[in-house]
Amino acid sequence: MNRLKQVFVVLTVIGFVLGLTGSVFAANKAGSKAAHKMAKININTASAAELAKMKGVGKKLAENIIQYRKANGPFKTVKDLEKVKGITHKIVLKNEAILAVDTPAPVKKETPMQKPAPAMAPAPASKP
Repeated sequence: MNRLKQVFVVLTVIGFVLGLTGSVFAANKAGSKAAHKMAKININTASAAELAKMKGVGKKLAENIIQYRKANGPFKTVKDLEKVKGITHKIVLKNEAILAVDTPAPVKKETPMQKPAPAMAPAPASKP
């Protein structure tokens, strides 16, 4: 009977440990799915409302980002955000997983249609 109790205790402990590790793996999997579902914020095209969704960035800092972008052109890297007044290295680190720096496609200027060159008449054949 004593042996039966030992087996029961061991199986209970194993079940408990497996239950805990299963919930830990499930939580990690759910966390990674949530990060995957979160859309990246393209700092070169995002609106102030989109930029304000970043951790540590409110409306004022979002506006600073847009003003900097207008004055200096598109960002080349996420780290370039640190050049914006009020954006610290810590803010960039907190948000780097959700930030992107795809540069917007240049706007093509329409050119007026060119008229085709007039057809040239064939040169007269020369006599030898």
